[in-house]
Amino acid sequence: MGNRQLIGGVGTIRRRIATGLIVAAIAVLLLSVGCKPEPTPSGEVVLAAGDIANCHAQGDEATAELVEGIDGTVLALGDEAYPKGSQANFEQCYNPSWGRFKERTEPVPGNHEYETQGARGYFEYFGEAAGDPEEGYYSYDLGSWHIVALNSNCGEGEIRCGPGSSQRKWLKEDLASNADEGQCTLAYMHHPRFSSGEEHGSTPNLEPLWETLYEAGADVVLSGHEHNYERFAPQDPEGRADPERGIREFVVGTGGKSHYPIVNPIANSEVHNDETYGVLKLTLHPHSYEWEFVPVEGETFTDSGGARCH
Repeated sequence: MGNRQLIGGVGTIRRRIATGLIVAAIAVLLLSVGCKPEPTPSGEVVLAAGDIANCHAQGDEATAELVEGIDGTVLALGDEAYPKGSQANFEQCYNPSWGRFKERTEPVPGNHEYETQGARGYFEYFGEAAGDPEEGYYSYDLGSWHIVALNSNCGEGEIRCGPGSSQRKWLKEDLASNADEGQCTLAYMHHPRFSSGEEHGSTPNLEPLWETLYEAGADVVLSGHEHNYERFAPQDPEGRADPERGIREFVVGTGGKSHYPIVNPIANSEVHNDETYGVLKLTLHPHSYEWEFVPVEGETFTDSGGARCH
């Protein structure tokens, strides 16, 4: 019995070796004719925060250290340079920290940028990346996602956000022309439609833009303005929970300027923090996304998760 077990064991080993050699030979043959295995998609990375640089504070230096260590497209969510978004504010306050990522930044203007007439300092600093100075909104594709940058400074110059506004008409046409089946959509603007912040709170006059995004099946909206972090459950433009078609909003006013308190969270607020600077890292996959709030060195608050697109 012992000899039969030995012979059987040797035969098994020989068969495994032969099978391994055959598999290896097939792999080499496939590679030689260009049949390489499909890689697992890693997704496109975006790094987002608003309310960033003030020459009298160092918070933006700390968040810039985070961004420097992570590859990806940078979404500057407005109020990039305090106090007035002037050319001097951008050159002296923003440029030494977040300016090092200028070539990979896709910005939107905040209300402080418009404290300089026509947000001239903002548009001169970012140039073509900021879009038409008369509009300040634009769109582009990133991987399999469609990205829309909106100007939420309703009432500044010719910028409007109402039902009959040029911006809403443009947004509707842009989303319709990019309505590729299965494509995910992310939008970002400075002011949040919903916020639990004590300083500014929600922005009701953005509802028409949200309605257009909602009707088109948009997945995620990013905003700043409130100097804190908040994540909402998917909801409709009126703030009703909608796990099937709702938009998930992140407020990321944590770029370094200062902090605003959150005392009484509003409906659908899932996570919030009003003490930590940091950036939101989103990984955009073909049919889903992951989020992670990355705090500055020395802080411990974080938030992470993932969801499928509609």
